[in-house]
Amino acid sequence: MLTMKDIVREGHPALRKTAMDVANPPSKEEKELLEDMLLFLKNSQDEEIAREYELRAGVGLAATQLGVLKRMLAVHFEDANGKKYSYGLFNPKIVSHSVEKAYLTSGEGCLSVDRSVEGYVPRYARITLKAIDLEGNELKLRLRDYAAIVFQHEIDHLNGVMFYDYIDKNNPLVAPEDAKAIN
Repeated sequence: MLTMKDIVREGHPALRKTAMDVANPPSKEEKELLEDMLLFLKNSQDEEIAREYELRAGVGLAATQLGVLKRMLAVHFEDANGKKYSYGLFNPKIVSHSVEKAYLTSGEGCLSVDRSVEGYVPRYARITLKAIDLEGNELKLRLRDYAAIVFQHEIDHLNGVMFYDYIDKNNPLVAPEDAKAIN
């Protein structure tokens, strides 16, 4: 079972490296790791388990956050409309995105960042993503608003980019131009 001890923190070199594609089909070990990543997220959102194992609640996790430079990510969350997203994905790739931007009014957080970072992170309001799921199926997801933001945050990890790289250093709490606010 993955715990917070397995997650690398800010300053670890893996967080600034680009992850490599996973062969299709993925190895047994890669599939097991991705299943463990998804289980970590589910456990982190279960109050009892999170308390017992001292897990910080998370909605997404990229393999690079475990020091593994492979294009794998897991997400587990529900959007404001009650739609559930629970995926383990290999080789996720954004194939198209909107011109319109969006940002979370609460800002973004990260399991690899043990401090609060003030500021708005401009993201695409809508994205289309292609990936391979845990069963080996190719899938195409059309995502908007909060869901699009979560997936972009995790894909950025696979490209060595941290969420705070996007924050305006001079005016972190000024709403990004032409971007819609997501609460």
